[in-house]
Amino acid sequence: MTAATQTIELKKSAGSQPMRPGYFSRLKAWDWIFAAMVVGGLTYSYFLFQPYLDRYEIFVLLLTAPSWIALAWFWRPISYLSVVVAVLSLTAIELYQVDGVGVYARAEEVFLLKFFLASQTAVLHMSLLLLASTVFYWVGLLAKKNGAGFEEVGAKIAWVAVTMGLVAFCVRWYETYLHNTGLGYIPISNLYEVFIMFGWMTTLYILYYEDRYQTRKIGAFSMLVVSASVAFLLWYMVTREAHEIQPLIPALQSWWMKLHVPTNFVSYGTWTIAAMLAFAYLLKQSTFKLSWLKLTPVWLLAAVFLLEPFLFGVYTVAPGETNYAAAVGMSNFWAVYVGVAVLIIGFIVMARDRFAAKLPALEVLDDIMYKCIAIGLLFFTIATILGALWAAEAWGAYWSWDPKETWSLISWFTYAAWLHMRLVNGLRGTVAAYWAIAGFFITNFTFWGVNIFLSGLHSYGAL
Repeated sequence: MTAATQTIELKKSAGSQPMRPGYFSRLKAWDWIFAAMVVGGLTYSYFLFQPYLDRYEIFVLLLTAPSWIALAWFWRPISYLSVVVAVLSLTAIELYQVDGVGVYARAEEVFLLKFFLASQTAVLHMSLLLLASTVFYWVGLLAKKNGAGFEEVGAKIAWVAVTMGLVAFCVRWYETYLHNTGLGYIPISNLYEVFIMFGWMTTLYILYYEDRYQTRKIGAFSMLVVSASVAFLLWYMVTREAHEIQPLIPALQSWWMKLHVPTNFVSYGTWTIAAMLAFAYLLKQSTFKLSWLKLTPVWLLAAVFLLEPFLFGVYTVAPGETNYAAAVGMSNFWAVYVGVAVLIIGFIVMARDRFAAKLPALEVLDDIMYKCIAIGLLFFTIATILGALWAAEAWGAYWSWDPKETWSLISWFTYAAWLHMRLVNGLRGTVAAYWAIAGFFITNFTFWGVNIFLSGLHSYGAL
């Protein structure tokens, strides 16, 4: 057969192969229905609230429609989640109405609000479900039989938890308008509110990567930090009555907050997942070659849990004192919390040979870690730019070398260097895992430590 004949045959063969359907032809009827609902809902919102919208808010509406639709088309569960959250949130808003006027006191009078849909109740449901999801994930990881079944239940519970978290977020936003005339604001103004967002947002990322990699084996480790955040959320709600809606302080009375804070928490959530999967990576690796050095993250994590009550100042206050720094002893709640945390970490170390073999391959853990760090760095960069613009408006300067700004820059360089080493020098394996965990500690100090130990322009975020 001559070269010309071979070329002709190859062309015929290529031409006979079915072409891959185009992007829009792969969409289903539901995708178009959802797109129509989004456009219709946002159009209705525009005409309903048009007298109150400024140019910025109109721009946000115009940008929201295609972004939301594209996200739902990229990952179809988002469309189902959006519809359920919208129905529940609108139901709650309707239940608050009396003669066409929203009444905040209805939260204690209407059964569905009091026990299901009011923001505080929804937060409690989300918290319980996140803890239950973590338990099921770990039972599935450790079970000798039917482990996949338990993990699947854990994932379904996590979906319900995300739904309740988003309902709590949406309903609380509406409640800020009811609580006091002119008070309405997006509920991301204090630690209580941002931890609600951290819970559902991080869990949603975990569920995405599980679907993307067709595994339920990453939820056990990733959900541990989510559960730890739930414990803090509950403590903070009870001891500081943080669930009570308060007027915004002047520093937060800006529409920049709507952009800067959520963008930051995308980074916090993805970097948290990266660190926990790095932890899992090192544990899985240590089963093949036992090394106490490789288990260093276990001891570091244990130290963080042990120091957490001290860092947060979670102590009982001496009689007659009003300052939480006047400590007379660790509260019972945090004593139990620390004890349980140490037991969990000790159990993970002792049982690593039993579950490590069930974890995804080292290459999969490494790849998810890489993607989480890359996404986190992208959003952290955007959040830093937005923060600089906010600072220029609020304080007259884009950058003031405030402790929060300085440590944010350190966090950015930590992950930027990780990503640079990955793309240029092929950074992988043990060093990459340690680096991801170190970045997690640095980011936590940026978020917690600066507010607790250092003063500055961001002191309003202190505990």
